[in-house]
Amino acid sequence: MVKRFVAASAAAALLAAAGCRQSIDRRPPRARVRVAAAADLNAAMGDLVARFSGSHAVDVEASYGSSGTFYAQLLNEAPFDVFFSADLEYPRQLAARGLTLDGGEFQYAVGRLVVWVPNSSSVDVGRTGLKGLAAASIAHVSIANPDHAPYGRAAVAALRSAGVYDAVQSKLVFGENVAQALQFAQSGAADAAVVALSLALAPAARDRGRYAEIPLDQYPPIDQGGTILKWAADVEAARALRAYVLSADGRAVLRQYGFFVPNE
Repeated sequence: MVKRFVAASAAAALLAAAGCRQSIDRRPPRARVRVAAAADLNAAMGDLVARFSGSHAVDVEASYGSSGTFYAQLLNEAPFDVFFSADLEYPRQLAARGLTLDGGEFQYAVGRLVVWVPNSSSVDVGRTGLKGLAAASIAHVSIANPDHAPYGRAAVAALRSAGVYDAVQSKLVFGENVAQALQFAQSGAADAAVVALSLALAPAARDRGRYAEIPLDQYPPIDQGGTILKWAADVEAARALRAYVLSADGRAVLRQYGFFVPNE
């Protein structure tokens, strides 16, 4: 009798476990969105993704780099679903080539430039701004490569507008993207950097240096846009991410990292 009871109990337990597994297996799988994001979004997008994935059954895989590099890859239909560029032009060009959905590009932010120096620097960038980069103690100034990075082009425009480009040109070192430009200054490979405010406000840089914002009238507006690619694997999940970034919650995160948001 005891043996039969134990056997019956074991069988019941196995059936219950199998039922639990079947119940778990019946849950719909989480969707996935693959994002190509401009390097200035490195910190902000991390927060956006964490909040979005916490409230949606969607996992987001974000890769960061130069907008121009991503653009070249997307011309060959690189495996991304959504592109967040550091300008509007690259998404517009993709739309013009028929490579996007939903009418082409959308604007999600306006970027801002700063000059950043490590805490050990003797240059008071808060007082001198870009003109401080001409100091003898500044041997190298890092910016994003202007050939393919919108923040690099904005940095060159700002240096010209401030009247220091000729004095600084020989000091310039180019990062592959704006995040790498900041890394050069953080590591000592450069003495200062002209980079995105969003990166200067990120925890990785906030306590390691000082920055001064560059006046907005010294460089063209850094209007940042995105687009959903026509080969997106899960269009509805991609649209949900876009909607979140453009929502009040998403805009609040972007403001936290120093971005202006459209229509404000």
